[in-house]
Amino acid sequence: MARSWYRKKRYIIPIVLLVALIIFRIMLPGIVKRTVNKALADIPGYYGELADVDISLIRGAYVLEGLYLNKLDAQTQVPFLNFPVSDISVEWKALLKGRVVCEIVMTSPEVIYVFEDQQTQDTEVEDWTKALTEIVPIDINRLEIKDGKTAFVQIAAEPTIDLHIAEIYAVATNLQNVVQKERNLPSTIEATGVSVGGGRVKLDGKMDILKEIPDMDISCSLENADAPEALNDFTEHYAKLDFERGSFNIYSEIAIADGFMTGYIKPILEDSKLIGEEDGFLETIWEGLVGFFKFILKNHSEDTVATKVPLEGDLNNVQSAVWPTITNIFKNAWIEAFKFEADNTVDFQDAEELVDEEDPKERKKKEREKRRQERKRNQ
Repeated sequence: MARSWYRKKRYIIPIVLLVALIIFRIMLPGIVKRTVNKALADIPGYYGELADVDISLIRGAYVLEGLYLNKLDAQTQVPFLNFPVSDISVEWKALLKGRVVCEIVMTSPEVIYVFEDQQTQDTEVEDWTKALTEIVPIDINRLEIKDGKTAFVQIAAEPTIDLHIAEIYAVATNLQNVVQKERNLPSTIEATGVSVGGGRVKLDGKMDILKEIPDMDISCSLENADAPEALNDFTEHYAKLDFERGSFNIYSEIAIADGFMTGYIKPILEDSKLIGEEDGFLETIWEGLVGFFKFILKNHSEDTVATKVPLEGDLNNVQSAVWPTITNIFKNAWIEAFKFEADNTVDFQDAEELVDEEDPKERKKKEREKRRQERKRNQ
């Protein structure tokens, strides 16, 4: 009798384990979905949802489908974040070397900043990093973005402003889920895309993204965008100007350390022509003025109008130096034309020096304010 019991036990235990695994596999997508939706619900001021989860135990992966996030009081239904498909998998090569890391491949993600939706924003950025580490609790060794899009949209403007970059392909590596105790840039990023106006966008650099305000040292460029298509909505709304023709280019280097930024933006217009919106006599006067200033400010040998705008200071109060910006216009026009490339004059250490030079009283004031905000969140 005992022997018969042990013989049955040999089969019962594996069957029970198999049934338990099957039940766990069936329940796992629901568990992951609830976990992600809880993380989204915990972000104050926003609402979001994950539509579905697909689990692949063989690959050690799960696919998030239909994830979006938007402001609670948004005036539009355009999601701030829209991630149709995000494939999150364990990287087996790293696992064989004793490192537990994952790889994320995002297909057609969108980040759409609608100006009217974000004006009442009162969300602590720390909660973004908390939500990220709950959704992906291990280090991200590689993040790949395919066919992404980012845009700035101002619907109330006349005409509507839509400045976007599409067809984004980006690769970021070593996105650590541990807040760094010292200032360093563990992650690298490279990205390309196509801007409004058909311009070529390129970005590369290093970052520490999991901070309240990410540290970074990046260089980016926008080349050969069609000025009328890229800028006319913006310039017509804010300056009542239109471009009839021209090529628009931007080169920039930015370094940020502990919320302090230094860098520059170098816009270059090539073979450009501006026109006014009035007709008849006023149009003639306007075009004459535009032509006069263009003659003074243009580098005639290169047919460019350009400047270099220095940026420096606390991100809450970034200062753009007015006189250097103006003098750089004349420098391009009269002395030497700016080159169609980044100047390689900005380094992460430059931003660190701004942090070290900050007034100790101001730093203590910010620390007190930060502690007060933390206490409010914990109440």
